[in-house]
This record gives sequence, structure tokens and C-alpha cells, in this order.
Amino acid sequence: MSSKPSFSKEFLAKIEENLLKEKIKMENELNKFAKKNPDVENDYNSTFPDYGDKEDENASEVADYETNLALEKNLEKNLRDVVNSLQRIKKGTYGICKYCKKPIEEKRLLARPTSNACMECKKAIKQEF
Repeated sequence: MSSKPSFSKEFLAKIEENLLKEKIKMENELNKFAKKNPDVENDYNSTFPDYGDKEDENASEVADYETNLALEKNLEKNLRDVVNSLQRIKKGTYGICKYCKKPIEEKRLLARPTSNACMECKKAIKQEF
């Protein structure tokens, strides 16, 4: 059974504003150590640092690159979640659980604006694993 959430325009505007700020913050963070892939939306490629040719500098380059790859993966996932939430706001489907199709509680969306599942479904999913 699908229901349309009855969020106020003010609530949605606040969520959208917070999501846009978060999107810019993540893009800026990614731009510090990765280059944006022009062919794929919201995809970045970590650049390999160049500290010099000494053995300890090479070890630092590899360690930092590995750290950046993990950070890149995490930031890209979060960025995709933000972009998907912004698209759902535009489509009018924001705040609807993707599993049971019921509205997600406002307080959950305020705490985690990228949520796409209600607490009931999220708990059920977590218990499966």
C-alpha cells in the first residue's frame, strides 16, 4: 500500500538545503585528492601522490593512496545517496520507504536525510544479516 508523505514545503526545503550543503562539502573533500571523472556522474579517481623518490617517501605515497582510495569509495557512496535523495525530492517520492512504500518519519529524515527505508523495514533488514 503506497501513501504519499505529507511533508510541508518548509520541511522539504530544509532537507533539500541540508542535502545541497552536504553535496558541496563532499565534492570539495573529493577534489582535495581525486579528479572528477568527466564521463561518469559523481565518480572520482584518486590521484597517486608524489612526495619524492626516497624509500620512505615512496612508502608514504602508497599508504596515503590506499587511504585515499578507501575515503574516495566512502565519499562517493555518500554523494550518490545525497544525489538520489535530491532527485527523489524533485520527483515527489522523497520520504517514501522503498520496501513497504509507507512514509518515513520526519524525525528519521531529519537525523538521516538520505534514508530511503522506514525504521521498521530497516530493523527487519538488519536482523536478516
